[in-house]
Order: sequence, then structure tokens, then C-alpha cells
Amino acid sequence: MNAEIIEKLKAAVGEKYVLTEDEATKPFLVDWTKRFVGRAVVVRPANTEEVSRVVRIANETQTPVVPQAGGTTLVGGSIPDDSGNAILLSLSRLNKIEDIDTVNDTVTVEAGVILEDLHKAVEEKGRFFPLSFGAKGSAEIGGNLATNAGGTAVLRYGNMRDLCLGLEVVLPDGRIWTALRGLRKDNTGYDLKQLFIGSEGTLGVITRAVLKLYPQPIGNQTALVGVESPDAAVKLLNECRTAAGPYLTGFELMQSKCLVRVHEQLPDIGLPGPVDDCPWWVLVEVSCSPDSGPSLEEILGKAFEDGIVKNAYLAQSLKESEAFWKIRESIPEADARVGNNLHNDISLKIALIPEFLDVTVRRLKDAYPWLDPSLYGHLGDGNLHFNIGSIPSNLAFENEEGIRKITYEETVKRNGSISAEHGIGQLKREHFLQLKDPLELELMVKISHALDPNDIMNPGKLLPDRK
Repeated sequence: MNAEIIEKLKAAVGEKYVLTEDEATKPFLVDWTKRFVGRAVVVRPANTEEVSRVVRIANETQTPVVPQAGGTTLVGGSIPDDSGNAILLSLSRLNKIEDIDTVNDTVTVEAGVILEDLHKAVEEKGRFFPLSFGAKGSAEIGGNLATNAGGTAVLRYGNMRDLCLGLEVVLPDGRIWTALRGLRKDNTGYDLKQLFIGSEGTLGVITRAVLKLYPQPIGNQTALVGVESPDAAVKLLNECRTAAGPYLTGFELMQSKCLVRVHEQLPDIGLPGPVDDCPWWVLVEVSCSPDSGPSLEEILGKAFEDGIVKNAYLAQSLKESEAFWKIRESIPEADARVGNNLHNDISLKIALIPEFLDVTVRRLKDAYPWLDPSLYGHLGDGNLHFNIGSIPSNLAFENEEGIRKITYEETVKRNGSISAEHGIGQLKREHFLQLKDPLELELMVKISHALDPNDIMNPGKLLPDRK
């Protein structure tokens, strides 16, 4: 990068927070999967005003800006290319929880707040922020918003689009748009915050947000439930929805081998008992006590009688409930320890998932007999992590294009999405550009051109290259 630009950046945020040496920048320039590696000057502003200064410099010099929060991306969305010409804008120093309003049930946070830290802070005030997933200990709110993160509670609370009431964004020209009103009703024109949520840093840099809070659940009932098939899991979901209504907050589907692999690769994580008697397991959570709402034990008892459920372990304490969730959240790490896999994050209408699994796995195994799928996901909201590994692991990556082609063909054939919650980033961009409705894509490009005429915001992600 031009030395003059680097000096301007140092003047904007302080010399200490402009990193140019390889040893200092390396941790910021590789994604969680270790697949995407870039080169860039890393700039670490402390507040919105400093972010604005950096983006203004980038716009004036037409230098690419790649915003990054916690760096837990699985699709290379916050990793620059290897040219070394970009600014990687790390938001981790914007880590203040500014206001917890227990009357309005909102919290105002900066973009670098770690999700788990937010959970702890609002819990101390008797409140609950429902977004949760395995990387909560390192994922940051800005990235959660930029990718419209979902997680394990979308069934009840929705994803980040549903949980956000206001944003502050630094626009590509450096101006600061602030709309942190925290209102649940505001019909004064376009809902502009929704442009930036899920935009993967291509339209601006999210610096602060107002998020919804909820009262702490009055107890939790959690069970790990064995079923014969995804079809049986869908039937169980319908039973639970009918009986538990809005109290049903989690419904996760997993292959039994995923549970076994977690225990084998992470021995400190125990299983509640044998799981090889059922090929599929469901993690169900109802957020109430049996005294204050529906009884999960009674719901499962009826499902046993109906022949839907074959086995079940009911958590007897909060500690056991957390242990069940730890199993589910550790599946990606366990997969990584046996060689990782091709991540596919798809969504479908729930009723179509059993047939999709049957047809797609059969097609893939016909083409690639060595295939070792790792199948799990948020069945309650139609999101499936359809991950494909192999033994040995290199075979899956050597045949990546063919595997993704079959997977995406079967997804799109059923009107599904090839990205439910992880984003497009670099990994899925070419497939996204081929499969997205042309008019939708045209509108997205026009919005990008209007806000970012110099094409500095996270180039090479999501949108097609400018001509």
C-alpha cells in the first residue's frame, strides 16, 4: 500500500493501531476454516468517528475497505484478497455496551461487542438476548448484523433482522448515518437499516446498534430425542408446535454420528447415554417450567405413544441442559478435527427437508461413494447445515465443484436458498451470481452503485465485479 495512505491512517487512529508487519496482521487475515487468506494493512479504530476518518481516506484514495468483526466467517466474507492493497477495518475495539434499557427492553451496543459478553451483561439486568450459536464466545455484533445471523433460537425469536431496532452506519463516503431510536413502530419512510443488515459490508460499516431484549425465560425444559428419520423429526416438530406454541424455542436435527464424533474428538464432552440405537436425534427446548406452561415430558410421552419417538433423554437440571447444547454447538469443531468438510448452509420449506435429504444424499453417494456427510441444523426454521466430508478428507475438496453443483441443484429445484445464515462471501459468490434471480441481482447492484460509486466496500464479496 502507498506509504502516504498509511501515514494518513496513522494520523486518523494512532500509529499503534495501524498494523503493517506480517506477524501483526496475520491473525486478522485468515478465516475460521483456514481456507481464505489475504494481505492488507490492518486498521483498528476505537470509535465511530475514527471509523469515519478511515473510510473517508479510503474513499478519497479509492482504497478497498474490508470490515471485520470477530472473524468467525465460514465463507471468507471478511477476508481481503492477497494483493495487499486493501484496508482491513477491524471493529473489535468498538466494544462498549452503552445502555441496557429494561423499560424499553432494548440494548445499545457497539459493533465489536462479543455476543457472549452481551448475553452476560443483559442477564445481570434480568433480560435475555436470544441470538446464540457455537461461536458466541468470539463472534461480534457487527458481524452478526452484517450477515443477518440466525442461530438456534430463530424458531421463536427470528434472526438479526428481527432483533434489530436501529443502526449507526458509516457510509462509503465517510458520512455517519445514525438511526438509534429504538422504536418498534416507525412508518416514516423506508426502513433503511434493513439495507445494511445482511449486506456483508458491501454498503457501509455498521458501528452501533439497538437490539431487542426479552425477559429471562421462566425455566427451560430440554431433551435429546431419538427418531428413525428426518420425516419423523418433522412430525415431532409439528407435535411440539401444537402443544408448546410460543414456548418452543429450539428444535435442532442431528445425525447420530455427529454426536458420536463430538465425544470421540472432544472427550470432555459427554453424551447422556447410548445414541447408536437411533440414526437421527433432535434437541428440543421449551422455555418454561412444567408448572408455568406445557410439559415437554408429556409432549414426548404422547410422541412415544404415536410411534414418532424411539428414545429420549430429558435434562434434569440447567447444567444438563447446557451440556446437551454443548454437544450440538461442538459439531463443527469435531468435524474440523477429522479433516473438516465442505460447508453448505441451506434453507428449505420444512416439509421438503426429508425428501431433499433422501434424494440429495443418494445422488451424491452415487457420484462419490466415499462421501461422508455431516448433517445437522435448525430444523425448526428450515435451515440445514448440509456439510460434506470424506475419508480421506482431501477427496471432498478435490471434488468440491461437483458436490456443490448437486447440492445447489436440489436446493434451488425446491425453491430453497444456498445461504441461510452464513452469508455469500467469497465461497458462494459464483454460484450465487448464477442462481440469483436476475432482477433481484440488478436491484442489488443499483443500490450498491448508488451508495458506493467508487466501489471501495468489501469488493469481491456477494456482488459481481464492477466493469
